[in-house]
Amino acid sequence: MTVATSVVWVPCDSSARAVGADEVAAALAAYPDVRVRRNGSRGMLWREPLVEVETDKGRIGYAGVTAAAVVDLVRAGMLDGEPVEQGGQAVEFVGVVDDDPWLARQQRVSLARLGLAEPTDIEAYEAGGGWAGLRRSLQLDPADVVEELVTSGLRGRGGAGFPTGIKWRTVLQAREQGAEQIYVACNLDEGDSGTFADRMLSEGDPFTLLEGMAIAATTVGATQGYIYCRSEYPDAVATLRQAIAVATRHGWLGDDVAGSGRAFHLQVRVGAGAYICGEETSMLESLEGRRGEVRAKPPIPALEGLWGCPTVVNNLLTFAAVPMVLAQGGEAYAARGLGRSRGTQIFQLAGNIARGGVFEADLGISLRELVHDIGGGTRSGAPVRAVQVGGPLGAYLPDDRLEVPMGYEELAEAGAMLGHGGIVVFDESVDMAAMARFAMEFCSVESCGKCTPCRVGSTRGVETIDRICATPSSAPGRDQLFVLLEDLCETMTTGSLCAMGGLTPMPVRSAISHFPEDFERSP
Repeated sequence: MTVATSVVWVPCDSSARAVGADEVAAALAAYPDVRVRRNGSRGMLWREPLVEVETDKGRIGYAGVTAAAVVDLVRAGMLDGEPVEQGGQAVEFVGVVDDDPWLARQQRVSLARLGLAEPTDIEAYEAGGGWAGLRRSLQLDPADVVEELVTSGLRGRGGAGFPTGIKWRTVLQAREQGAEQIYVACNLDEGDSGTFADRMLSEGDPFTLLEGMAIAATTVGATQGYIYCRSEYPDAVATLRQAIAVATRHGWLGDDVAGSGRAFHLQVRVGAGAYICGEETSMLESLEGRRGEVRAKPPIPALEGLWGCPTVVNNLLTFAAVPMVLAQGGEAYAARGLGRSRGTQIFQLAGNIARGGVFEADLGISLRELVHDIGGGTRSGAPVRAVQVGGPLGAYLPDDRLEVPMGYEELAEAGAMLGHGGIVVFDESVDMAAMARFAMEFCSVESCGKCTPCRVGSTRGVETIDRICATPSSAPGRDQLFVLLEDLCETMTTGSLCAMGGLTPMPVRSAISHFPEDFERSP
């Protein structure tokens, strides 16, 4: 008699592994009638490890599973998809995972395949619609591919929001004007606090990135590409290298991409741990083997980038949006979003939040909906006091300012920025004067040191905030310290060589503007 085998999915994402996913997988694999498969995370990080059991109804989920609870859960019917919540642990019965409201309300474009298969299962990737964008792009004239991107309205998802199609068009024109060597580079140096979408996609669905980069390369005529990944992401590095090898064996990369006669070779390079290398020219310096320092612009990388050659530089989230644009057309992508912010954004909910994770939605969704409705407010249960949007250089917004739509221009009008889509929540216990000081200190530590406003201004900024916080509110001359701090902020904003120094004043100014009481000190 043949015993039916239960197929159980346990995430191999490093966030799931950090809370015991490997031990859970080993405990389940000990059962002879269980086949354990490792998928990427679904993105609901508060539920990890999220175990899914294949049933006739779909994949049934159990959240917060521990290795110690496995025996009791199996005995209670977990392998049959039963609604068990025992085992001596706080295990949540999720039901059919695809139907879970937190997933079902998303508009998953770049995340369409995340968590559904083993990360380097190329057959599953193709079965899920993968490579359709690359196939179509190879049938079009390169100029028409660029026009699809222009029509889509896709803008860089790394912070600056520069139109992707315009950047690619510039590189293509350089090729047409005689450039002999073109490069494509992906910036995966995801260093912003509260951001992890790059890591989750590269660990859970690396082929989406590879497809986006292959579309770029075959469009602009690049034969060599690089993924610059931060050293803190060893699992992402390993998965990407394996995916590149698999894609090359199957003909999606290499000397003859999808039988097109066009070559594209891809390598992963690991950074040494500098936040500044999230800036594109610093990344290029590092790729060339030098210290990561900002280059003066012009020339722009699209004309003189890697080793002085025209280079397409985008971050992972930008490349990950490209396959859908080409597969479904630029107009379909442009139909999503708000104003000049077209398409979707992968928002990352972090900090003191009840339901943290990655949530993909059309641009234009309000910050309040993301924090309170989707994120569930604070994990501590205390009231939300501040939300930082756009990384450590982004603005702090108070709870009564969260109606702002998540779009480039809309956030800029509110004195904030979209950045990489990171959202960090703080409850009423936060000291905003300390957070303002942290912004300046972060800049002083991470500055490449090339320009004076950033290098010196941030150090003087830390000293000035310390003086403000040490001086009683009634002390003579205290107001002049705020004038000095504002003067430093203005100098950094207008005089810094890149956004590192130029944006550091944003969190400082927003903290002073929205939370002035935290800078008051009693005698």
